Amino acid sequence: MTQRFALATVVAACALACTTVHADTTIRLFAGGSGQRPDLVRKALDAYEKSHPGVKVQMETGGATSEQQRQYLSTLLNAKDASIDVFMIDIVNPAQYLTAGWIAPLDPYVGAADSAMKPYLPVYAKADVVGGKVAALPGFADGMFMYYRKDLLQKYQLPEPKTWDELAKSARVILDKEHNASLQGLSVQAAPIEGAVCTFLLPYWSQGKELTDAAGKLTLDKPAAVASMKMWTGLMDAGVVKKNVAEVKTADTVNEFKAGHAVYAVNWGFAWNHFEADADSTVKGKVGVMPLPAMSNGKSTTCVGGWQWAVSAFSARKAESAKLIQYLSSPPVAKLLAVQGSLLPVFAETYQDAEVVAKNPWFKSAGDILGQTGHARPVTPRYSEVSDVIRTNTSAMLGRSLPVDEGVNQIEGRLRRVLR
Repeated sequence: MTQRFALATVVAACALACTTVHADTTIRLFAGGSGQRPDLVRKALDAYEKSHPGVKVQMETGGATSEQQRQYLSTLLNAKDASIDVFMIDIVNPAQYLTAGWIAPLDPYVGAADSAMKPYLPVYAKADVVGGKVAALPGFADGMFMYYRKDLLQKYQLPEPKTWDELAKSARVILDKEHNASLQGLSVQAAPIEGAVCTFLLPYWSQGKELTDAAGKLTLDKPAAVASMKMWTGLMDAGVVKKNVAEVKTADTVNEFKAGHAVYAVNWGFAWNHFEADADSTVKGKVGVMPLPAMSNGKSTTCVGGWQWAVSAFSARKAESAKLIQYLSSPPVAKLLAVQGSLLPVFAETYQDAEVVAKNPWFKSAGDILGQTGHARPVTPRYSEVSDVIRTNTSAMLGRSLPVDEGVNQIEGRLRRVLR
């Protein structure tokens, strides 16, 4: 009943949005890999085709990871290949793709950025606008969340920590009283992957600091960066974060937490379903979600992810493609993805929808966290280089092969060359 109702809502929305199109228009769309739920995208496309009889959408999928998908699209777009009209891109890519001339600015089709992006969560309005132009439209959201063991905090009458210092004390109380050698206080990623960029930025941002200004120039506050990294090494020294954290990847944290081997865990939104739905999860019904802690006297901030819809600059069907992605970036499709795929919406009101919340009770917390504390990684056409600098040095610092002060100096020096 829920799935039929959600799909019926999408069909109705398509009918209302129906406009005159050229007969026999075929739009070719790349929907990414399994993590982007192309099966649900296809359901939405089927509904669109029914209400737009002159339009057919051919869908292509592939690439198990964001990096693989980016490599595939980069190859096509570098060659000015017009075989794909519409595609999904990661939240960190709009600036790179627009600056490279790979995607078409959407302003001629959706209107000025201020009005076009107003319905979305604020962080996406920022990430998808480059140089005042609408580069992409949000498809679905994601972000870093602090998962925690509700049962253990209740057992020892501990409140949700607001700062990293409070988390350290809370974790130590539980570790000392549980006497469980396999239990760690906090699982977080510091392998040289994208998650390590967020590991660097979360405590840094919470001090009110930015890595770049509105023009994309470096504004690194070195004392704040050093304090952030020393916070992490302090958690390691206190036995809250394990010594080999520089080897921990995203999937490792998921597996550690669902096995009951961590009190707290920082991970993306997809992890919730693993904790609550996987057959081998030992923490079903015991998982809480809270905002990320802040540095002392700071403000909680989370690292936002998510996927955006863009139109190829080489498409011969830009107007029709733009109309399609307006539909794919609409509240009815957001509801379909939320109800049937537990994908986080990009609209604040969808988090309040009774059917969405009934299917995903934790979305109430997630919506507040993304809406109030969401922060986009630097919007720059050279983001891949920025990411490489931060994740490799963060991993080295937390692997203790690079002193914190030296690591921050290296980040500043290399980023100053990249973000000139």
